[in-house]
Amino acid sequence: MKLKTKLNGEIFQFRNINDVLAKANEPKSGDRLQGIAASNETERVAAKIVLANLTIEDLVENPTIPYEKDEVTRVNIDGLNQPVYKKMKSMSIGELREWILDYHTTGDDLTRASRAFTGEVVAAVAKIMGSMDLVYGASKINRITRCNTEIGQPGTLSYRCQANSTTDNPETILLGVMEGISYGSGDACLGINPVEDNVDSTRRIADALYEFICKNDIPTQITVLSHITTQIDAIKKGAPLSMIFQSIAGNQLTNDNFGVNKELLHEGYKAAYEHGISSGPNLLYFETGQGSEVSVGCDCGVDEMTLEARTYGFARYFNPFMVNNVSGFIGPETIFDGKEMIRANLEDHFMGKLIGLPMGMAPCFTNHTSITMDDQQMATMLLAMAGANYYMGVPVGDDVMLAYQDTSFHDDAALRDMTNRKPAPEFHQWMIKKGLMDENGRLTDLAGDGSIFLK
Repeated sequence: MKLKTKLNGEIFQFRNINDVLAKANEPKSGDRLQGIAASNETERVAAKIVLANLTIEDLVENPTIPYEKDEVTRVNIDGLNQPVYKKMKSMSIGELREWILDYHTTGDDLTRASRAFTGEVVAAVAKIMGSMDLVYGASKINRITRCNTEIGQPGTLSYRCQANSTTDNPETILLGVMEGISYGSGDACLGINPVEDNVDSTRRIADALYEFICKNDIPTQITVLSHITTQIDAIKKGAPLSMIFQSIAGNQLTNDNFGVNKELLHEGYKAAYEHGISSGPNLLYFETGQGSEVSVGCDCGVDEMTLEARTYGFARYFNPFMVNNVSGFIGPETIFDGKEMIRANLEDHFMGKLIGLPMGMAPCFTNHTSITMDDQQMATMLLAMAGANYYMGVPVGDDVMLAYQDTSFHDDAALRDMTNRKPAPEFHQWMIKKGLMDENGRLTDLAGDGSIFLK
């Protein structure tokens, strides 16, 4: 395994694979904060050259955090399909990039290959790709999942309706949901972030959402994003949840900080399977994003992009219904500006799809960064071209409870129109029945009038 190269008359010797992966990464403030980023562009290019000549086997056999010390590493490696891995392990990362981008390599080929890769492998190949490579490679892959309804089909684009309240007031939440649903946002799920993480609040919100969808016969999913232990308790006590949500990370140390592990996620799936209001088989919803590990001081010296890819290898094991990426949500200490946010989102979407996940995206930013709405919209449009499964739908794009900016109901409608994509099939038929959308997926004049649900 060669970790040295000569470039522009200078010899670059990297300490180990962790060092190569970190220095090959495109600029990220989280890596600079850790002190592991490339010192200049020449060193970055040298690291990419070294990385391109490493093999899939090199990266699998030398994980960034040792197998015996980290549950996420073990799940990544134990999740490999050995016949597929053995067939591909001698391929260099440069050769893997060329194969992914080859016109003759199909989405089915990439899907079959997905379990030959750990997080380190998909991070490595993404690090030597340009933005168009990331968009084109991801656009080949479709990942279809089912909870109550089915999302991810070719020609569809789905949304989570996220009408949060600063007081967990069900009436306030429902007013936002009514508007969102009337715009066609909510076919992925009605997903509410509670202010108070307790069973009573979780159940009160879920009950209100369930009464609303039953009254209007809306085909969708319900989730309330309290901690997994709260949701398990609530669903066992009768809360009408369709699936179980949890934020996860790329190493065991951060997951410990989040209060989650493999065993607890199994317990969450079991609770949704036995007590939830959906048939599945995909019953978990994960949220991720570059920088979560460094933000809590648990990065273990690994760059934030590689840690994010390891998160996807961990998520793959549980066959989730949705994975939502929120790189940009934490702040300038992890993603500094619009350029870093756009690049991180394209990387994450590609890596998640390549490793086998149903990737939804939330190109977003908090109010204390220099990221702008233009940056966010550029990322959103590029990801739509790349084939993201779903986005958020937030009233006027401004989440009043979480204090961050995301895609609005109007953005959702515009994206579908620009890409000629429709809602999930069951939801589309419901929209037609309600007179909110036509057969071609175009909104009618009724769209945007949430008061129709009050009549």
